[in-house]
Amino acid sequence: MAWRSPSDGAPLSDAERPHWSERRWLRALRGARGRPLGFVLLALLLLLLLVPEGWLSLLGPLRLATFDAYQYQAPRARRSAPALIVAIDDASLRHHGQWPWPRTWLAALVARVAEGQPAAIALDIVMPEPDRLSPGRLADLITGLAPDASAGLRRLPSNDAVLAHAIRSHRVIVPMAGLDGESQGAVAGRRAPVRVFGTDPLPFLRRFDGALRNLDEIDAAGGGHGLLSVDIERGVVRRAPLMAAIGPSLVPALAIEMLRVAAGVPAFAVRAGPGGVESVGIGDLLVPTEADGSVWIHYSPHDPSRFVSAADVLAGRVPLQQFERKLVLVGVTAVGLSDHQATPVADRMPGVEIHAQLLEDIFDGSLLARPRWVGRTEAALLAAGGLLLILAVPRFSARRSAGLLVALIVALIALGSLLYSKAGILFDWSAPALSVAILYTAMLMVTLVEGESQRRALRLEIARQREAAARLAGELEAARRIQLGSLPRAAEAFPNEARFDLYAFLDPAREVGGDLYDFFLVDADHLFFLIGDVSGKGLPGSLFMTVSKALCKGAALRQGGRVAPVLVEANAELSRDNAEGLFVTVLAGTLNVSTGELEYCNAGHEPPHLLPRRERPLRSLDGGGPPLCALDDFEYAATSLRLAPGDTLCLVTDGVTEAMNDSGKLYGRTRLATVLSRLGDATSASQVGEALRSDVESFVAGAERADDMAILVLRWIGPSASGR
Repeated sequence: MAWRSPSDGAPLSDAERPHWSERRWLRALRGARGRPLGFVLLALLLLLLLVPEGWLSLLGPLRLATFDAYQYQAPRARRSAPALIVAIDDASLRHHGQWPWPRTWLAALVARVAEGQPAAIALDIVMPEPDRLSPGRLADLITGLAPDASAGLRRLPSNDAVLAHAIRSHRVIVPMAGLDGESQGAVAGRRAPVRVFGTDPLPFLRRFDGALRNLDEIDAAGGGHGLLSVDIERGVVRRAPLMAAIGPSLVPALAIEMLRVAAGVPAFAVRAGPGGVESVGIGDLLVPTEADGSVWIHYSPHDPSRFVSAADVLAGRVPLQQFERKLVLVGVTAVGLSDHQATPVADRMPGVEIHAQLLEDIFDGSLLARPRWVGRTEAALLAAGGLLLILAVPRFSARRSAGLLVALIVALIALGSLLYSKAGILFDWSAPALSVAILYTAMLMVTLVEGESQRRALRLEIARQREAAARLAGELEAARRIQLGSLPRAAEAFPNEARFDLYAFLDPAREVGGDLYDFFLVDADHLFFLIGDVSGKGLPGSLFMTVSKALCKGAALRQGGRVAPVLVEANAELSRDNAEGLFVTVLAGTLNVSTGELEYCNAGHEPPHLLPRRERPLRSLDGGGPPLCALDDFEYAATSLRLAPGDTLCLVTDGVTEAMNDSGKLYGRTRLATVLSRLGDATSASQVGEALRSDVESFVAGAERADDMAILVLRWIGPSASGR
């Protein structure tokens, strides 16, 4: 089976076949300038963006890094300081000894803080085992102790009981830690007082399998119970659950439990809908949450003013009014003992400070948020930017399309920064930006492939056109040779004739042309000659010229050289099959070479010129009718003239008079008459013809010619030369 081009059906060469197959495969892939592929890719990216476990599972680290960058570049400024941390820091350990301290010291610390009338006190310390320094346990630890001393120690209350009494007396919130899996010591959590509005929130909440709680004695004494656990995502704490589930129980975070106890509200209000948890309320305070009941913490930098040392509190060096109406957190911050966590604003931050920051966010209403509409907005912006790229990349240059991509990404970054700084909304610009970058890369690659394919096709087409042009040039050159070869040559037509002298010249403007001339002896004494100009150029004019010449010659031979009947017959024959509507101007004549009698007829052609003699000036011969094929059945009439020996007749086509130089000036009939007037004393027809041709070429001076040029010069020498 022959391989053929899809454009023109021409057979393909062996070198072209693989390229055409590749183009067909790529064309099926990229469609109309790559846009169908772009639409498919955009739909896939949108689907991955909207499906929670799709694109985001790959972009999760990038999204979190984007959110961290917001806080790192513009952390929260503290507007109020509702929370104060009593820190068991390195200075406290240096003064009171290693940790853990006797819980009686913690009881004294709680009692001292309570004297300052705080709004609430919370312990950030989980104590699941009995205090080994309790008096009853010391009796077993100290060897050689007197029996009465040992009995006295055993009668004293335990340190745990002392701490429980202090906790119960001052309504202190005690913590618990959520545990996943079957962890040793895990127990069920205490169910918080909760009023549920809407859907049951339990299926949506962050769930722990169990909880690590304080001793029952301490735990039962607490005025509230809060969860210490926060969410650690890829090693960084960004969110904390306001409400979580431990087994079947709803458990509040430590921070929001402190607010409930401080406000004296008996229960939380949790609102949930089909999409998850919507808010957690404490009296008039309503805190919007994520679907799983968590909130995004808006961090401020580490601030030492949040902390007071436990050693200073116990020593009475901290004014009690500093605790007034404060939310006081008691926690361990000493190096090596506290649970330091990485946050967006610091590589290490004590866990108790994270709870303090959460309290500040809730108190000031400065929590970060990611509403459900943000995800849909990100998808809508991706769709708009993707459509813009799909429409623009195939039309724009690579530089302009790259500029458009950069502008889209900059706009997304600016929008994300604006939403964060003005509204505290976490807008993820990274997923749409990366998606449009992927789409742009795909569209650019398709466009480049399309451009390369078009360039390859263009090179093949140019090669094919060059081959066709070379073939046509060869054919036109052959046609030129045939056309010029069909014209008689004056030097060879009448080798032994001395009664007249002929010069003929034809130069087509293109390879072939529409000018013509002819001359031949009808009989021994009558010379028939003609010169003509077809209205068309190139191949059509050349063909019509050939037909006209043949018809005129045939008619002249049949009519015995009578000029008028020749033109009448030629006009009828040419008009019959003239589908293109061409016409031809002809000047035909018959010269009796023995007597000098001239009969001529002009069918719309340039008038012939009789060159001057001593007794007369240059003369233009009149007479004739319209061009052949202009009017049907026109009766042409001939004009007669007797030439004197030595008279010269010059015939030209309008290619001579309308020759144009570089400045657009025409050669014109005036210059033609001037040149012919100077040639009146010429001794031969070739001298006249060559002089005229040389003058025309000198005038044109190499400018491109727009018309064919023909010159025919006839000189009657006279009957006396017949014997030569």
